[in-house]
Amino acid sequence: MPTADFSASQTVKALLQLREMILAGELEPGERISELWVVEKLQVSRTPVRAALIRLQEEGLLEEIPSGGFSIRSFTEAEICDSIELRGCMEGMAARLAAERGAPEPILRDLSDAVAEIDAVLAGALDDRKFSAYVDLNARFHRLLAGAAQSPLIERQIDKCMRLPFASASAFVMVQAIDEGAREMLLLAQAQHRSVLEAIENREGARAEALMREHSRIAHRNLKTALTNNAALARLPGGTLIRHG
Repeated sequence: MPTADFSASQTVKALLQLREMILAGELEPGERISELWVVEKLQVSRTPVRAALIRLQEEGLLEEIPSGGFSIRSFTEAEICDSIELRGCMEGMAARLAAERGAPEPILRDLSDAVAEIDAVLAGALDDRKFSAYVDLNARFHRLLAGAAQSPLIERQIDKCMRLPFASASAFVMVQAIDEGAREMLLLAQAQHRSVLEAIENREGARAEALMREHSRIAHRNLKTALTNNAALARLPGGTLIRHG
């Protein structure tokens, strides 16, 4: 493997492992981590480790400290709400442009297929397997929507938004698994998926944008559920990073 490719693969390895450790609660908010510690922990050389740490800083999971190294960040409810709002704004813009410009037929078919597959998942009793399948299909729908605007710039910015802590479209879905109203909320989200797709197909830009902005509000409800229910918070990846009060 060429040196550049090997270094890139090592960076991805370090990035994924560190992110998983943080979200799993293995590293506590405020805990300091250094390049050397990561090198020894993950058995990866310093250059890719440095790149991974910088990437996690850009994502908001780490902050650089004056004495050297990084520390694990924590997040207030207000910060998470801002991230969700930012994602909703960007996705709303993508939906509007997709409608106004006319989304490519292959993307419309893929979006329609994703909606149909979610319908199948939501049929019958819900369990952890179905919630997991919903997470994957929901993420696919949102990725396709980002591409429907036919703007690499907007697609990149939405990807950045999705990587902000707790801002992704599926960040709080697993919280709903213990909510008595889970089915109703998932059906509402699915109805919004379908309505957004119809608005794009009908070239209704303003409607598509408004629907997508409203769609992001479900994440706010799920955040409130997580913050008032310890069992729900325990199911939330990275839940230990949320600062109460």
